[in-house]
Amino acid sequence: MSELLCICLIISKYENDLADLKNLKIRRQGTIAVVEFNQENAKVNTLSQAMMNEFVPLFTHLRNDENVQGIVVISAKPGSFIAGADINMLESAKSRDELYEMSRRGQEVMDQIEQSSKPIVAAIAGSCLGGGFEVALACHYRVALNDKRTTFGLPEVKLGLLPGAGGTQRLLRELLLTDALDLLLTGREIKPKQAKALGLIDVLVEPVGTDEDNIEHLCAIAIEKVNQQISKGLSHRQPSLMENIKSKIISNSHVRNYILSQAQAKVIAQTQGVYPAPLRILDVIKQTLERGTTVGFNAEAEAFADLGMTNESKALISLFHGRTECKKNKYGKAQREVKTFAIVGADPIGSGIANVSIDKDLQVILQDSLSDSLSRARSQIETTYQNSVKRNRTTQADYSRILSHLKCQTTFDGFDQCDFVIEAVFEDARLKQKILDQLEQLIPEHCIYASNTSTISIHEIAVQSHRPEKVIGMHYFSPVEKVELLEIVRTRQTSDDTVCSAINLGLKQGKLVIVVNDGPGFYTTRLVIFACVEILSLLKEGLTPKDIDHVTRKFGFHIGLASLLDEFGIDIIAGCVYRFREIFGEPLIDSSIIQLLQIFVKHKLFGRKSGQGLYIYFKDNKKENNPKIREILKNISIEKKERSTMEHIQWRIALRLLNEAARCLEENIITSPTDGDIGAVFGLGFPPMKGGPFHFMDTFGIFNIVDLMYNYQLKYGDRFAPTQLLINMSQENKTFYP
Repeated sequence: MSELLCICLIISKYENDLADLKNLKIRRQGTIAVVEFNQENAKVNTLSQAMMNEFVPLFTHLRNDENVQGIVVISAKPGSFIAGADINMLESAKSRDELYEMSRRGQEVMDQIEQSSKPIVAAIAGSCLGGGFEVALACHYRVALNDKRTTFGLPEVKLGLLPGAGGTQRLLRELLLTDALDLLLTGREIKPKQAKALGLIDVLVEPVGTDEDNIEHLCAIAIEKVNQQISKGLSHRQPSLMENIKSKIISNSHVRNYILSQAQAKVIAQTQGVYPAPLRILDVIKQTLERGTTVGFNAEAEAFADLGMTNESKALISLFHGRTECKKNKYGKAQREVKTFAIVGADPIGSGIANVSIDKDLQVILQDSLSDSLSRARSQIETTYQNSVKRNRTTQADYSRILSHLKCQTTFDGFDQCDFVIEAVFEDARLKQKILDQLEQLIPEHCIYASNTSTISIHEIAVQSHRPEKVIGMHYFSPVEKVELLEIVRTRQTSDDTVCSAINLGLKQGKLVIVVNDGPGFYTTRLVIFACVEILSLLKEGLTPKDIDHVTRKFGFHIGLASLLDEFGIDIIAGCVYRFREIFGEPLIDSSIIQLLQIFVKHKLFGRKSGQGLYIYFKDNKKENNPKIREILKNISIEKKERSTMEHIQWRIALRLLNEAARCLEENIITSPTDGDIGAVFGLGFPPMKGGPFHFMDTFGIFNIVDLMYNYQLKYGDRFAPTQLLINMSQENKTFYP
C-alpha cells in the first residue's frame, strides 16, 4: 500500500472520528483549531513515532479544511510542551541512511508548518526542548507562560548530536550568530524572559492560578494572536528591524568568519576536540552562511546521520538513560516524609547541603560549634540567592521565603524534632563516632542519621550505634551546588527504609543518586585513589603534573587528573592510600608510593588548600609545576621503561580505573554497570563521551581490554592483572550492557 494512500485513509478516519486520536486532542474555537499534545501513558510529550503518525495527517487535514482559518498548538500536560524527540526512536535506527531519512522527514514536517498559509501559534507552557523547540520555531508566532518550568533549548549536542529537523537553520534566522552558536554549542536551557529578550517569544503570559487555569489563559492569548493575524491578512511573522540588522551582519564574511573562528577555538580549548558534535555544528553553520539554507538543511541532515552513528553519541545517550534511572527511587515509598532535617558542620560541604535544600521547602537546621563558621556559611548562602534575584531567576519574595527555612545555631536545640540528620564534619573517624553517640541521645527514634564522608567506613562510624539500621552514608561532592552526584553508602545493617528516605532526600535536592555498599573508599573514592597511585608512579618516572593534565584532558577528562589530586587533597589521598595498602597490599599499591606520599605530607604539600601540592598556586588563580615536587622526585625517580607516548600514559591510568571499576562490581560495592558509569562520570569526571568505564569497555571490547592489561602486566607488574570478572567475560564474549 502506498504511503499516499495510507495518509488519505488516515485523514478520512480523522474526518469521521477525531476521538480515536490517542496522543493528540483537537477542539474548535470558532474558525480556530486548537491541537493539544497529550502523549498517551507518559508524563511528558515527546516527538515519538506514535505522536508523529497522528500529527502529520491531522495537520494535513487541518491545513486543507476550509472551515479552519488558524491553528494553535499547545500541550495538555502541565510543565511539558514537548520535551524533545523520543530517544528510543533515534536508537532504533540501524544505519546512517535511516538517520538521514529521519532527519529529512522531520525537516519536511517542520517546513509544512512554516509554509502553511494559515497562521499557526505555539502556546508554550513547560519544557520546550530539542524537537519540541524545533516545532515552536517552525510556527509563525510563539506565546509562552512565564513559569519556572517553562524552558527553551536545543540540548542535542549533549547527546553527541545536533538538531535534525531544521533547528540549526531556523535558530540562525531568529538570532544573532553569537546567540545562536551559544545555544547550539552548549545545549543550555533558557527561561521565558531571556527567550523574550532574544526575540524567540512574541508574547510573555503571566500565570493566573492553577495549572489548568494557566493553560486555558495561555490558550486564550494564543487564539487572540491568531485572530489578530487573520484580521490583518497575515500568516508569517514580518521581519523586524533587528532581523534586518542580523541579516546584514551575517552577510559580512569578515565578521562571520571571525565569529566562527573564535567559536571553534573556544570549543577546542574546552573539549580538546574529543567531542565531534560541536565541530560539526560549526561546519553546518558555516555551509549555511556561505551557500544558503538549501545547502544548510542538507548539511544538517548529513551531520545528524553521521553523528548518530558515532561511539560518542551512543555513549552520551547511554548516560542519558543512566541519568534517568538515577533520578528514580527503586526502594518504593518511605515510611515517613522528611520535613525537617539538621546538618552538623558548616564547612563548604555542610553549607552546600543546606544551600540545595532550603529552596525545596525543607526546614533546615545548620549547626556548628563555631559561630564564625556559621556566619560564613549563612553569608555564602545568602549571596547565592541574592545573585539569583539579581539575575531575575528568583523574586525578592521567594528569596525571603527560602531563607526563612534556614536556622543557624551553635546548639543542638530542635534536634529532637528532626526526621533526618546529616553529619558533615571533616574526615576523622573518632570525631564522627563521637557525634553519632552524642546525637543518638537527642534525636527521635524515627530519625535517620547520615554521615557525609568520602573515605571512612560507615560500619566503622556506626559500630557503637544502638540503632545501626538507621545509619547510612551520604557522600556529597564539592561544590555541592554544582556537582550532581550523591553517593549513598549502606552497610549490611542499614534498612531498606533508611536507604529509601536518603534517596528521596537526595532526589529532592536535585541529585543523581547511586547506592553503593560499604567498603574501602566506597566506589568513587576508590577509583580516584587507584588512578592517583598510577599518576604518582608516572611522576616518579619523570613526567610533570602538566604532562599528566595534558594527556588526561586529551583522553576526555574535563579536569586534568594531576589537578584533581590537588583539589581532592594530597593529605586525604595519603590517608586513603595508607588504609588501602593495609587492605589490598602488594602489588596494587607499591611501598614506594607510600614513602612518596609521606614526604609530600611532611612538607605540607596538601594541594590547593595549602597553596601548593603537585602545583604551586598564585593569587591570580594561575598555577605552575611545583619546583619542590621536582626536587623531591630527583632523589627517588626511576628510569622509564619505554618512551611515554600520550596513548601509553592514557592507557596506564585508564586501565587502573577500568580494572578497579570492574573489581567494585565483582565485589558488589556497586550493583550495576549503570551505577558504575554514572558514579564515575559525575563523581570522578570520567570522560562523558566514553559513557563511563563499563560502557567504554563494552565499546572497546572486553577481550581487547583484557589483552591490554596482560601486556601492561608484563611490562609493569601485577597491578595491571585483570580482575577475574573481566577474564571470565572476555572468555565468554559477554558485555556489561545487553
